[in-house]
Amino acid sequence: MVGFVLEEMRIRSLGVIDDAVVELSPGFTAVTGETGAGKTMVVTSLGLLLGGRADPALVRIGAEKAVVEGRVAVPAGAAAVVRAEEAGAELDDGALLISRTVSAEGRSRAHLGGRSVPVGLLGELADDLVAVHGQTDQQGLLKLNRQRQALDRYAGDAVAGPLAKYAEAYRRLRAVSAELEEITTRARERAQEADMLRYGLEEIAAVEPRAGEDGELAEEAERLGHAEALSSAATAGHAALAGNPEDPEGIDAATLVAGAQRALEAVRAHDPALAALADRIGEIGILLGDVAGELAGYADDLDADPLRLAAVEERRSALTALTRKYGEDVNAVLAWAEQSAARLTELDGDDERIGELTAERDALRAELGGLAQGLTDARTEAAERFAAAVTAELASLAMPHARVSFAIRQTEDPEGVEVGGRTVAYGPSGADEVELLLAPHPGAPPRPIAKGASGGELSRVMLAVEVVFAGTDPVPTYLFDEVDAGVGGKAAVEIGRRLARLAKTAQVVVVTHLPQVAAFADRQLLVEKTDDGSVTRSGVKVLEGEDRIRELSRMLAGQEDSETARAHAEELLATARADL
Repeated sequence: MVGFVLEEMRIRSLGVIDDAVVELSPGFTAVTGETGAGKTMVVTSLGLLLGGRADPALVRIGAEKAVVEGRVAVPAGAAAVVRAEEAGAELDDGALLISRTVSAEGRSRAHLGGRSVPVGLLGELADDLVAVHGQTDQQGLLKLNRQRQALDRYAGDAVAGPLAKYAEAYRRLRAVSAELEEITTRARERAQEADMLRYGLEEIAAVEPRAGEDGELAEEAERLGHAEALSSAATAGHAALAGNPEDPEGIDAATLVAGAQRALEAVRAHDPALAALADRIGEIGILLGDVAGELAGYADDLDADPLRLAAVEERRSALTALTRKYGEDVNAVLAWAEQSAARLTELDGDDERIGELTAERDALRAELGGLAQGLTDARTEAAERFAAAVTAELASLAMPHARVSFAIRQTEDPEGVEVGGRTVAYGPSGADEVELLLAPHPGAPPRPIAKGASGGELSRVMLAVEVVFAGTDPVPTYLFDEVDAGVGGKAAVEIGRRLARLAKTAQVVVVTHLPQVAAFADRQLLVEKTDDGSVTRSGVKVLEGEDRIRELSRMLAGQEDSETARAHAEELLATARADL
């Protein structure tokens, strides 16, 4: 038995279920009950635990939220366990606790091992834990891409390896083709862009701006525009500090400070504090002298030439014309020029780039054709084995004369890749169209299962496919939701027998309405409503002994106490036990 086992689920406020616990076990568990009793909620609940879409309509009317909790026994060190522990989950006595909450407003939350996790993580773990099959899965099997996926899954590494190489070459080809198409289809726009960039670069080159030049010129223009006032202020300041030669009697700051220093110097020997003040006044005198000298130099150097001011304003005007078009200041203009020069180089190299891309595209198409041929060969070989295995399983499911086969073909496309001497369409998974064919009896031509299989036959084909997978790519738990739809009589018995055999190597949970299937289960669970139409804790119970016979009788004849139905139920159970 595989180490993973779904032990139990607790379901609260989901659909018709108020609060119920579904106790599961290793082996084969059948979930039965009258129509509308809530059996399908078992499947829905497990889907939520596995990261399925949260539909607020599932929340029981009047409840704020629906909650599903599951307990899965897991072997230490398994890949799913490692992934869960990386997300912070903790095991509870060797089991992984999974919880999903759906509010009536549509909000959804997931918890794994006591830690809040993204819902997507539950979906990742589901791939390793459970395979869910229901009526929607049967319809999915009718789609060609699902049939191809099933074949690829069965083939394993024989297809997975070549497919990975093909997918990588396919991605490169898509990227190269997209770039080539972008360059060639937008040639006019790119030429216009190049002309615009070239004009802008020529305009900037004609002005030859320097970094920070606009700031420097703004300062110079301010100074030149107020030269007369600045000169007068500097001259007046110099006179106040160092005296005016035209007014020898005037009193200036330097003379006053010098007088104060002389007065203190005369008595400094008598008091250190006064001597310190005399030194500070001396420092003031030196500072006044320096400032007075700089003011005189400033006044002498001040350029009041109106021609220079005109030249500065003209230069500023030229720079402003650039900043209006290419950036908020000269530094931004220079940055635009640098980026545009690089872009212009790229645009000017289009012709050369087109040649390079065309050669690369052709080489990749040739490579992709060879890889597609390898995929076709691998699929063809696997298809023969897969079809033979499914055909053998159908013989065990009361379809002894049915034959399953695969049609692997390609569609010609002049824009495609060359495979087997023909140019054919291709996609991310190769050039093959894979279709599952069924000949239900001798002499019948193989037809697509969408056209050649009845509902019951399709159920058995799907079950046969899953049984074959169990031998090559098993998962720990299988959940079938009425996989026996459209089946009855001997075929139903054979389906029950086959599910029981599958349960010898995996946990199998089946939601069924057929007593022939339920009789083969190791454990049978009954889902039943209370008088108010809800399912409570007491509404999901394990059937044993007399209770199980009564439920099988109800499923057989609609009457629990029918002696004929009871005898038939006992016979079914005896047949199932003898077979196992």
